[in-house]
Amino acid sequence: MSSQLQHELLALSPLDGRYRSNCAELAPIFSEFGLMRYRVRVEVEWLARLASEAALPECPRLSAAGLAWLRELATRFSIADAARIKELEAVTRHDVKAVEYFLKERLAANGEEFSAYGEFVHFACTTWDINNLAYSLMLRDGREVLLAAVQQLAQRLVGMSEAFADQPMLSRTHGQPASPTTMGKELANFAWRLGEQARKFRELELPGKINGAVGNYNAHVAACPEVDWPALARDFTESLELAWNPYTTQIEPYDSIAAYCAALARLNTIVVDLDRDLWAYISLGYFRQKTVAGEVGSSTMPHKVNPIDFENSEGNAGVANALLNHLATKLPISRLQRDLSDSTALRNFGTALGHSLLALRSALAGLGKLELDSARIDSDLDECWEILAEAIQTVMRRYGVAEPYEKLKQLTRGRRVDHAAIRDFVEQLEIPEQARRSLLELTPRSYLGKAAELARSIGSEIN
Repeated sequence: MSSQLQHELLALSPLDGRYRSNCAELAPIFSEFGLMRYRVRVEVEWLARLASEAALPECPRLSAAGLAWLRELATRFSIADAARIKELEAVTRHDVKAVEYFLKERLAANGEEFSAYGEFVHFACTTWDINNLAYSLMLRDGREVLLAAVQQLAQRLVGMSEAFADQPMLSRTHGQPASPTTMGKELANFAWRLGEQARKFRELELPGKINGAVGNYNAHVAACPEVDWPALARDFTESLELAWNPYTTQIEPYDSIAAYCAALARLNTIVVDLDRDLWAYISLGYFRQKTVAGEVGSSTMPHKVNPIDFENSEGNAGVANALLNHLATKLPISRLQRDLSDSTALRNFGTALGHSLLALRSALAGLGKLELDSARIDSDLDECWEILAEAIQTVMRRYGVAEPYEKLKQLTRGRRVDHAAIRDFVEQLEIPEQARRSLLELTPRSYLGKAAELARSIGSEIN
């Protein structure tokens, strides 16, 4: 047995076991290794910023080579580096202090140039000055992975929308026959929704602060009153491409991160809606699923080809949203200036985004297995002439026929109506002859409004 298989079989989380290959690119971002790497980056950039501050001559300007070496501590951060931090943490029992000591070791080992910088590592910082920036950077990078998956799903839906733009289909409002649509238009609805919410998700600013133990620059001012610390903090935070928050306690209050969680949960909810609709269309026979040699749909019923990808997607989106909704409501609440309940909750971002990514990719895999059954869709439409009642009563309204809705209700409500009954009703109407001819030519397959046009234009709309 390979060590990788053994690891997967013993993994506590399915994201690290069964589903590892489907969300592996999130591991370097949200693992403990990833968190250490982002912390190192923040500490390194903070030291570099202090070294560029003229009002702080005790932290001298770095040479170009020295600055490059310093930044390589973050860009070349390795598993061995992370292991060393864990060794230090075993002594300190504090994960961020271990990062500080790791960096001091590396500075001390690099010779004379860095001898003056040791005590400027983590200078005037509280743990959460480093952590809040690290988590925002993590979430920003993780968002790019999620958005790429959303884009793939939306583009597949766009392609299917265009391919099925002209395929008439019976709508079902409240599960009952309703005005026709096209399969392409129904898929276009989901492409549009995903595109809109992805745009809003991308535009959310991620926050940062670096203002000390309770947000007032107390230690900063005590040590170096001549520095404009709020201006420096803002410059530093924005240099990381994060949004500066000038008013905080010990922690950045997470309001923007709560919005991030809510926005991702909205995307997941759209995916669940898509999963359930496609599940229903498969159940109705509107789609068949391609079979794969060797696959089994049921341990006892050999004929079955189950919609497992959409079911898997729905389940993973639900797990993700349970976490995301908890984080969105828990994180903005902190007792007085700080409590530690956020610290353990934050470590679940990788789990939430991992299940979100699985949901997106499972839905995409399911779409790739679908084959349209036009004959089945057409057959359903051909048996539902009563759906033309909406069109007929609306034309009657235009031309002043009394009680049009009530007359069509009497003809059609709660029962099937065939072509002959619709034709006989229309022929007796007192409406202009051209309007009568238009209604007589109307069929369940042609009563589509702008559905096909809307489906064909979805690509240009969401681009």
